[in-house]
Amino acid sequence: MPFSIVRNDIARVHADVLVNAANTHLAEGGGVCGALFAAAGREQMRAACDAIGGCPTGGAVATPAFNLPARWCVHAVGPIWRGGGHGEEATLRSCYQSMFARVVELGARSVAYPLISAGIYGYPAEAALAVAREETRAFLAKHDDIEVTLVVFDRSAVRLGSALEQEIREYIDDEYVAQSPHARRRGAELEREARWAADAEASAAAEPGSGAAGAAPVELDDLLEHLDAGFSETLLALIDQRGLADAEVYHRANLSRQLFSKIRSNPAYRPTKPTAVALAMALELDMPATQDLLSRAGLTLSRTSKFDVIVRFFLERGIYDIYQLNEALFAYDQPLVGSF
Repeated sequence: MPFSIVRNDIARVHADVLVNAANTHLAEGGGVCGALFAAAGREQMRAACDAIGGCPTGGAVATPAFNLPARWCVHAVGPIWRGGGHGEEATLRSCYQSMFARVVELGARSVAYPLISAGIYGYPAEAALAVAREETRAFLAKHDDIEVTLVVFDRSAVRLGSALEQEIREYIDDEYVAQSPHARRRGAELEREARWAADAEASAAAEPGSGAAGAAPVELDDLLEHLDAGFSETLLALIDQRGLADAEVYHRANLSRQLFSKIRSNPAYRPTKPTAVALAMALELDMPATQDLLSRAGLTLSRTSKFDVIVRFFLERGIYDIYQLNEALFAYDQPLVGSF
């Protein structure tokens, strides 16, 4: 499970490393910082931070986690937002890079972090999320065996950008209108009329002298002996067709190397829908190709659930960024895609 987003109090999240949104003095503050100090044990954490003495903006230092459900606490100092013209983005990137460097140095296998600088430091949530996304992606490209979790206390912290949010909202609304009882009734009428027409054609074709009468019936055994290729076989053929390396695919799909290995080695593998969707995104399949791949696992993308509709929105617009898709799914309280 390389990257996920959860809504929780970070002081209650279990991980090898919990990240504190710290200040340069490493002093106890409010928000995330206050929660972590309180859960760790104020006196112990304060003494450990005082022993270090401070940390520059854009840097990160480590202390024991004490009473937190973790082994270590990494204190990362993000920039205060001053309008965006004072190197805030570069400093925030440096902060994430320093944070991840401490994680590697500690030998941790999992890390949970908050959206740094997006709280009382005033960094716009949408921009802060973009930096977190890009730096996490770059880190996992080299360290895909470490689990990374973004922890937000309020779901609204994950902002998609006003234009994209509005587009998704309108798309969902349109799809739900299309699925209204009135629309379904009209659709059923059209399907019934088409079925009657097809039945009439079939009856005419079966008349004596038509050439169809007396045709040998298809046996069930014949059908079972000529099954279409399964999910794993189809997936591997698509990967070869596109000339992609396995690592490219499972990184793009936000899958662990171990899960991908299971899929590759098991011709009968049946993925969950989130995993199948993640692989379709990684291969940048269009809507028909995605439906075909999912059908090999007995799955489909319908128009009757928000999860399916949001995935369709991204596929139809050719947006294949798995991180952005998961942010949209999280914002609508839907399951994330990948190995979850």
